[in-house]
Amino acid sequence: MTDILTGTVKGPGEKPNEFLFITADNRHTRIGEFVYYNVPLEQQSHDGSELRIIGTITDRRLIRNLPDSFLADPNTPPGLVSALIGLGEEDGELYEITVSSIGYFDQRLSDFINPRIPPTPGQPVYLASSENLARMLSPKNKNDRGAAHIGSLLTRSEGEVPIVLSVRDVVSTHLAILASTGAGKSYVAGVLTEELMMPNNRAAVLVVDPHGEYDTLREIESHPAFTDGSYRPAVKIFQPDKVKVRFDSLELADIRYLLPELTDKMNFNLTEAFRNLKSQKATSEHYTLDDFMDSLQQQMYEGKGKDNSGSNVGTIEALMWRLNYRFRQSKIFSNSEHNALDQLFMPGQVTVLQLNDIDQQEQQVIVGTLLRRVNAARMSTERKEITDPTNERYLPYPVFILIEEAHRFAPAGATVVSTNVLKQILSEGRKFGVGIGLITQRPGKLDQDVLSQCMTQFIMRIVNPIDQQTIASSVEGVGRKMLDELPALTKGQVVVSGVAINTPVMCRVRTRITKHGGQTIDAPEKWSEWHSNRNASERERETAVLRRSEGKKGQRIGGIDV
Repeated sequence: MTDILTGTVKGPGEKPNEFLFITADNRHTRIGEFVYYNVPLEQQSHDGSELRIIGTITDRRLIRNLPDSFLADPNTPPGLVSALIGLGEEDGELYEITVSSIGYFDQRLSDFINPRIPPTPGQPVYLASSENLARMLSPKNKNDRGAAHIGSLLTRSEGEVPIVLSVRDVVSTHLAILASTGAGKSYVAGVLTEELMMPNNRAAVLVVDPHGEYDTLREIESHPAFTDGSYRPAVKIFQPDKVKVRFDSLELADIRYLLPELTDKMNFNLTEAFRNLKSQKATSEHYTLDDFMDSLQQQMYEGKGKDNSGSNVGTIEALMWRLNYRFRQSKIFSNSEHNALDQLFMPGQVTVLQLNDIDQQEQQVIVGTLLRRVNAARMSTERKEITDPTNERYLPYPVFILIEEAHRFAPAGATVVSTNVLKQILSEGRKFGVGIGLITQRPGKLDQDVLSQCMTQFIMRIVNPIDQQTIASSVEGVGRKMLDELPALTKGQVVVSGVAINTPVMCRVRTRITKHGGQTIDAPEKWSEWHSNRNASERERETAVLRRSEGKKGQRIGGIDV
């Protein structure tokens, strides 16, 4: 597609970076489209060349239309009526288009620079060619090292203008995927994960999966698209019964969070026991729940008087009962086992941590503990404090962690144990190579400090006004007009903005290579399947059991009315 002359500059817009142009072209002037005007470079130098100032169409308004009488008869084309009375095309519809200027593209910097030179009235406006947009919009080319091809520009034909992100910026400055239910947030997360597993990236990725939707990523291991002869990615799925947290990796806040309704005295004794145990153990020495119980029991008779008053027996026994109930019964917490970091993270491996069927409080502790361990390991390794590869805190490569249902782990207006460590990593993680991707269907329920730290955003269809307002106040770089487009986006369409792309764009997400595991259940299909022939014998058994049960009604069995 070559550059097309599409309109003429009318004048400045409402904002300093906006201008208006007039056009009769209704086909090429869609919101989100890119246009440009030329500015002679001789304003700054004397070589006579031009600067091409790119802008995005943010609004459009019909300023002249055919008379209503021309439009009244749906069986007669308005153009035919116009021609019959001698009106030409130039007498038809006219549109006033608002453009937000981005700037000219600097090849050296591979980024846009705004020269603050507005267009003059009467200046021609051109539609940017697909070739130029493909070169300017994305900081990377497909298949470059550190490139993630997620789709193509929505206002052009599919595949015409590829949208390719910088993986380095996605990982180092964090990512947020925001969308209403059913808009495709898990789908686009799957596409990004596929790109991270490509031979040109070979990333170390972990997906926190509260719903068990990402096990279809197993297909990556055997799919030829992910191999190049010398490389084959690995996929590990940790099902809920394989997720383990060693007791000594818990902080005092984690233990408190998991124990319900503690009194002030219980909190005091719990704190004392934890501090005493920590002071008795060396930094590298492990301890168990039994060790913690022993530390608690040491306080049982402290302050005991002659009449046995002042003892802590009742408080300590109540604490020990709560500890036993929470930790002895759990399949998650262990005295000796936990998921080793070098098993969870490896370049060229995606690990899926399935947390379905796990209590939400335990999910939060699992994620908080894991993030704390990863962050500490990366800090210690980068600072050369730990250089022994056999040390469990040795993690010599950057990692990226995608967290589904992020509002569970950093909810707005509430404090859970995973929130603070998330905030720490989001503010400091870029220095140590810990990248975070947050996925949520309710941005309004996500802690705003957490959301504002994600410097690349994938924003899909959002219809809730509170969520829209949250995005407008927390996400930089996305204009108000582009946010107005969110309710109109369909599945697979996404606004991409932030540091991983040169300018905000509306993108059509590419087709996934692996199967999508987060599809909505087709209830009518399932009902029909239940009535199919292959389930006939099962239905007969259920019907027979039901009839026998109904036949027993009114009988007395063992003195009890049935």
